[in-house]
Amino acid sequence: EKTSVPALIEELYTFLRQADAKELGELFSALDKAKEAGESTQDIQDKIDNYQTHVVPIIADIDAGFGNEEATYLLAKKMIEAGACCIQIENQVSDAKQCGHQDGKVTVPHEDFLCKINAVRYAFLELGVDDGVIVARTDSLGAGLTQKIPVSQSANDLAAQYNAFLETTAVDSVADLKDGDSVLKLDGKLVKPVRLPNGLYKFKEDTGFDRVVLDCVTSLQNGADLLWIETEKPHVQQIGEMVNAIRKQVPDAKLVYNNSPSFNWTLNFRQQVFDTWAENGKDLSDYKRDELMSVRYDTTELALEADEKVRTFQADAAREAGIFHHLITLPTYHTAALSTDNLAKGYFGEEGMLAYVKGVQRKELREGLACVKHQAMAGSNLGDDHKEYFSGDQALKASGKDNTMNQFDVAV
Repeated sequence: EKTSVPALIEELYTFLRQADAKELGELFSALDKAKEAGESTQDIQDKIDNYQTHVVPIIADIDAGFGNEEATYLLAKKMIEAGACCIQIENQVSDAKQCGHQDGKVTVPHEDFLCKINAVRYAFLELGVDDGVIVARTDSLGAGLTQKIPVSQSANDLAAQYNAFLETTAVDSVADLKDGDSVLKLDGKLVKPVRLPNGLYKFKEDTGFDRVVLDCVTSLQNGADLLWIETEKPHVQQIGEMVNAIRKQVPDAKLVYNNSPSFNWTLNFRQQVFDTWAENGKDLSDYKRDELMSVRYDTTELALEADEKVRTFQADAAREAGIFHHLITLPTYHTAALSTDNLAKGYFGEEGMLAYVKGVQRKELREGLACVKHQAMAGSNLGDDHKEYFSGDQALKASGKDNTMNQFDVAV
């Protein structure tokens, strides 16, 4: 829901700032101890002076703006006030919003989307952020529907270009019309746009590519900084063709791309290799294209080549398709689900508590994860330091000999 994202941004920044406070607190404590012992403090002071913050820029996804341009402006303000330096907005219809990787997507006319880009920019400027970044996302590649037919004011304006993509049937006489039908004049002819029972209008087949290009060019020319093209598969050549077409009109266009867990990366890339081998006349008798996800192919030449293409996807796509920023949505959701499932099967199975000790805690220790001391991450040590500064010997501290966190101060 729209209110959950600014709350999450605020929570993330609170935790990142606390991570800074924890580590800097430890450095200042070490500095005090070195001074008391008469030891050199230069190395510790250098670490403090050159400390690199955990705080990072956050992109806030506001979907389609959750309403009209005023609703978009109000929501963008909440995101920016929470700390977002970048707002991502897409060209779907707010009240018909679908996941970018699902069917049934409905886009808005260009003028409507540009109004929302204006609203986001206004929110940045009103809050004194002159260099806020706007990512304009297009779902047109997989969206075959529109809710609204825009009104053209002049020849070949944005509305006319949008309407040219509509699927229509010729109207020769009034007899060709039913009550409630709409009629348009396109290219000097009367036509009836194809409308579904739910009132939505259809685009012509195979127009997604051209609609994406127009979406992107128009967005960049009207205030967007970066593009996001939602695709149905991670295919470098497909992405590159669209970006190259965009760059013919906007040479410095840059793309944000979603390396999404919604893709079946294994199957997609194995099939891409299969198709390439087929084009090159390579023997494929050992493979069945529709079954390439099977574990029996995991060690084959085809699977190894596909894995190498997955490994280099970011570099290849940056080089060949103009991708400026790679992001991956929902990785923590999937890693948490997988690790929790594995832990539960072991913990309630034959491994018992060893499932946690061997699979989690021992790895935390040996890989140097600070989170093994979860109390310290929550601020207990920092609180002790504060209380000692404030109250001296009267301070009631948590870090005594009975503190179980001491058990982790061991050689690994």
